[in-house]
Amino acid sequence: MKSLNPTHPMLRVLKNGFVLSVFLGTVYTTSAQNNPPKGNDSNTPLHLLKPDYPVPYGSPTIESITTVLNRVHGYLEGSTPPQLVTKNTNEVVTEYKKINTETILKPGDFRLLSYEWGVTYAGMLLATEATGDSRYADYTNKRLKFIADITPHFRELAKKNPQAQSPLRSVLTPHALDDAGAMCASLIKSVRAGNKADLRPLIDNYIDYISTKELRLSDGTLARNRPQMHTLWLDDLFMSVPALAQMGKLTGDKKYYDDAVKQVLQFSQRMFNKEKGLYMHGWVEGMTVHPEFHWARANGWAIMTKVELLDVLPEDHPGRGPVLELLKAHAKGLAAYQSGVGFWHQLLDREDSYLETSATAIYAYSIARAINRGWLDSLAYAPMALLAWNAVSTKVNEKGQVEGTCVGTGMGFDPAFYYYRPINVYAAHGYGPVLLAGAEIIQLLKKNTFEINDSSVQLKAAR
Repeated sequence: MKSLNPTHPMLRVLKNGFVLSVFLGTVYTTSAQNNPPKGNDSNTPLHLLKPDYPVPYGSPTIESITTVLNRVHGYLEGSTPPQLVTKNTNEVVTEYKKINTETILKPGDFRLLSYEWGVTYAGMLLATEATGDSRYADYTNKRLKFIADITPHFRELAKKNPQAQSPLRSVLTPHALDDAGAMCASLIKSVRAGNKADLRPLIDNYIDYISTKELRLSDGTLARNRPQMHTLWLDDLFMSVPALAQMGKLTGDKKYYDDAVKQVLQFSQRMFNKEKGLYMHGWVEGMTVHPEFHWARANGWAIMTKVELLDVLPEDHPGRGPVLELLKAHAKGLAAYQSGVGFWHQLLDREDSYLETSATAIYAYSIARAINRGWLDSLAYAPMALLAWNAVSTKVNEKGQVEGTCVGTGMGFDPAFYYYRPINVYAAHGYGPVLLAGAEIIQLLKKNTFEINDSSVQLKAAR
């Protein structure tokens, strides 16, 4: 067969989108195939085609999680200053003896004394434990020491001016479990982690409110008189039980463990739907019908409460078995309602309600921690925890703000109330859960190896 000269005109067709075919000395041209052959079941392993996932799929890396945690820390470090200022002049107050009725906490993006920030303080402590980076724990310890240092001065001021508004009102005279529980638990965790500041007076004041001053039903169940008389809020499990449990660990006094277990069991008796494996948000003693709205974040507080309690509850405590069984039943129920993109819905069993970040982060933390402690089956639950974290990670923007978090929410008896709660990057509820989730997922990755097996995330089993 005679070869063509490189300058032969027919070779120029290659530049015009044609393919040369030479057969028995004859040159033919055919149209180029710009698209690959159509894949079908006989020529292509279709089960290996890459899906178009809307959130990352697969096992995250410790490095990628740490990047997210660093962004959150950087944002919060700069936006929550532990300082006092004079209200009208914004002059910084460094000499605490000069505190007066015009002295306030320097305004930041978030409140240093809120229950949401109690969760954030705990999240920072856990982030240091997971990463070895002391900056996270320093964030918590610096602010808790600041609060402890200024409290005596504001207490004296309150004695002299009982009617004056105090920026430390929730510390000096808690009025609700929201004021006391999460902050108290974080203070005790900080002490147990080595914080040398004098935090015990704060701890004792908070725990005294929870144990002796908060409204209770006749059987001792913690309650509120809003929005109706003798109302149980599922949120209040978290606003009380972790503090009681931590106090039991700190002091060794069994009464705190007993009260903590009692709250979980008595709330669950009234509010846990065994068929769905979910909790209703609110229960009112005087009602014969209890509308069930399975609000996501409240269910988050409930499962996190059980994890926090089991973390410190003695192995021989008679309540340990029932609490563990409730944890397993709740985790199974939640697993059934995770969406295909990893998040959970604002109302868990209503798929037309929006996808919510803070609850998803709480579930990621709680399920991962339960796996790490051996309370949940890692084969069954680890992939959903990883998927939840992957989803949450997409909601931390470049500034370190957490998007998609429902704002503070009361209790309602109609769906519209929950469906249309706003979301906001300044909803403080998202930050602590993201820190907790990222830290605990890091621990999960340290303890286990994951792989993509036949396209799905699987725990890599020993072979």
